[in-house]
Amino acid sequence: MSDQLTLSAEPRERAGKGASRALRREGRIPAVIYGDKKDAQPIHVEEKALNKLLGTGHFMNSLVQVEVGGEKTRTLPKDVAFDPVSDRPLHVDFFRLAKGAKVQVNIPVVFVNEEESPGLKRGGVLNVVRFELDLMCDADLIPDQIEIDVTGLEIGDSIHFSDVTLPDGSESSITDRDFTIAGVAAPSALKSSEDEAEDGEGEEGEEGEEGAEGEAAEGEGGEEGGSDD
Repeated sequence: MSDQLTLSAEPRERAGKGASRALRREGRIPAVIYGDKKDAQPIHVEEKALNKLLGTGHFMNSLVQVEVGGEKTRTLPKDVAFDPVSDRPLHVDFFRLAKGAKVQVNIPVVFVNEEESPGLKRGGVLNVVRFELDLMCDADLIPDQIEIDVTGLEIGDSIHFSDVTLPDGSESSITDRDFTIAGVAAPSALKSSEDEAEDGEGEEGEEGEEGAEGEAAEGEGGEEGGSDD
């Protein structure tokens, strides 16, 4: 599980675009805490401290303890708005977590034991369809990543969700289908050689048909000549 992160914040007295721009000029980022059937709480946080948490790489999948005026609130980041030009954070949404809550999160997948896959050893390519899994997790048991073992996979084999073992406290948010996560595809060189082999077989078949048609035509010509005599 990701370590719990902490972030100090201050109450946001004024709302609106003008007030938000003024906060950003002072190095503060407007934010809000909402959820758990309580009123939304507008806040602002230090931009440097926020960027440090964003740099961990697992900010969106981590519990964040937000402290406002000495009161701590356990939250999960739900959205971060960025400036499209400067990529500077503009606003953050924090979801307030109730005790025993389950949360929906996207957890990255990591493939292990690639050296134990015969298909990959032969030059096959691991074609990843889903880089993240949409999971429902206990708030206290959010995994950093989901490891998927590719041992024994041959070219043409696929990995479906039913092949994955999830950690305790996690389950799929998608329950209506057994979706594909990845597969081992044939290398382009092997595909090319197979295509050439198929083309060669096709040409031989056509030549054989043409030869048979020619022999049949010669036979008919011979019969016609014999009848004239």
